[in-house]
Amino acid sequence: MAEGVAESNSEGAAPAAPSAQTGSGLDLIGLTKVFPGGAVAVDDVNLHIDHGEYVVLLGPSGCGKTTTLRMIGGHEYPTEGDIVLDGESLVDLPPHRRPTTTVFQHFALFPHRTVLDNVAFGLKMEGIGKGERRKKAMEALEMVGLSELKDRKPAALSGGQQQRVALARVLVTKPKALLLDEPLGDLDRLLQLRMRVELRNLQRQLGLMFIHVTHNQEEALSMADRVVVMNEARIQQAADPLTIATRPAAELVDRFMGDNNIIHGKVTERTGNRLLVEDAAHLRASVTVENGGGPAVGDDVFVSVRAAAVELADGAAGEKTVNSADCEIVFVEFLGDLVKLHLTSGGERMLAKVPGDRYHALRGREGETVRIVWKEGDVQLLDA
Repeated sequence: MAEGVAESNSEGAAPAAPSAQTGSGLDLIGLTKVFPGGAVAVDDVNLHIDHGEYVVLLGPSGCGKTTTLRMIGGHEYPTEGDIVLDGESLVDLPPHRRPTTTVFQHFALFPHRTVLDNVAFGLKMEGIGKGERRKKAMEALEMVGLSELKDRKPAALSGGQQQRVALARVLVTKPKALLLDEPLGDLDRLLQLRMRVELRNLQRQLGLMFIHVTHNQEEALSMADRVVVMNEARIQQAADPLTIATRPAAELVDRFMGDNNIIHGKVTERTGNRLLVEDAAHLRASVTVENGGGPAVGDDVFVSVRAAAVELADGAAGEKTVNSADCEIVFVEFLGDLVKLHLTSGGERMLAKVPGDRYHALRGREGETVRIVWKEGDVQLLDA
């Protein structure tokens, strides 16, 4: 990823609108889609993506991510805005004339054609001769490790092999950008995990721009150079996976990423850059803000603490302190290498993640009260 891209998104804000005809890479400029009846699917999206970057559009159903991908690929026409690739607008080009190719969730392979013929089909439609298209198709199959299966029909392939055939079929056309619409959605869990590695390694090998749509947070964080979180038709935050996971900028991002404890309260004290926040149930957290800015005493705020940053204060007694809470255990969830504790405090849902070797000590303790604690440095002030 280019230094400027990483720098512009490192704090997690939605990127500023790029200027038109910016040169190398893909620019979405004021991209908007309003469907008949007035439903706004995408609202003024601005984003720059570099060649060789793996970007994941992440968000809940209906947030606008798939519509954005379809507009890049030419399968939807924008109501407003522009799509510029290497300085040239794509808006007026049909899908087959764009240097982009889409891999859909359903592979749509021809069942009666061999693997080789499936891969070569697009080249045939372009009028390329039989010998040349077979050569190019074999090169694409070698890229995805399926050259030995060239004579099989799709029904004789596993789900993962079908996925790789679908990839080979689009790679053979040598696109500048590969668009992946929920590419792992139809695969079982183990195959999803394996295909994450294969897709990411293939992308690094080819050096292509990959734009991948998913609603799966784990998938996005594990694969992306940059995660673009969308909600309510807009980009809420665009940043590297670590920033998205540990420093969500907005309440919407924090809630969607899950496994975060969100405290909604008022600022009751401010000393320099340090704020004390208290909610209606008297749960208190302190947070440090930068550069002397931020909310004043009496302001409503949201703060967040990651479940992984929460610890159990075994044997704690006495009055609760700042950055702690007494909670009832609702459910003890064993996840192998960790235990996720589902808790409530004053009617608010809370989460804690502790090492898996504590499961035996915690199993069966639903209904008991425990105290959780966290460090001030792990508290994040959110945009509402």
